[in-house]
Amino acid sequence: MAVDDKKASELSAEELYALAREREREEEERKEAERKEKREALKEKRREMVARHKAELRELDRQIEELGGRVGGRRKASSARGGRRGGGGSISQKLCDIVASQSEMSVKDIKAEAEKAGLDTRNISQTLAYLKRQGRLTSPRRGVYKAA
Repeated sequence: MAVDDKKASELSAEELYALAREREREEEERKEAERKEKREALKEKRREMVARHKAELRELDRQIEELGGRVGGRRKASSARGGRRGGGGSISQKLCDIVASQSEMSVKDIKAEAEKAGLDTRNISQTLAYLKRQGRLTSPRRGVYKAA
């Protein structure tokens, strides 16, 4: 006879414990399924909200441009901070090109090459760290970089 067919008073302690565990597991699965359903509904609501927001922003940008204004948040690479000195392309890309010209380069060597190319080298360490975080450069040891 199955455990479900017996009365609670006829079950052994082990059978009661197993039954309680099974019901606990089923309840947890049901709750997780409900949470998953709610998460999916909220994610869909968020996607719809983001799409609406983007559409509204595009419309505002169009109206601003129609009136001859510039829309914020759309800078060209050459007008990025410090990017004008070297002409064309971003400082980040130029630094990647400089580092790629050799197998490994120290910060001192990279700075010297960047100065020869007419780049602003005041924040070169921060830019190299940024490129490393982005995965565009690697650092085999401290102060030395190579192309990824």
